[in-house]
Amino acid sequence: MKKNMGNADRTIRILIAAVIATLFFTNVITGTLGIVLLVLAAVFVLTSLVSFCPLYAPFGLSTCSKD
Repeated sequence: MKKNMGNADRTIRILIAAVIATLFFTNVITGTLGIVLLVLAAVFVLTSLVSFCPLYAPFGLSTCSKD
């Protein structure tokens, strides 16, 4: 897998995941919506760790800086 996520994109995804997790574990969001958002947060963290977003690939998108 070729990296297609830049540092800014990775940081934003981690911050969004942290906010979602905080809201879920403080019972601000609950039920099915809370579980769906928590899964989305986990996907954000995973894609940030590997610097690859599968949804960017079919469209040829990349937020990496040019070397």
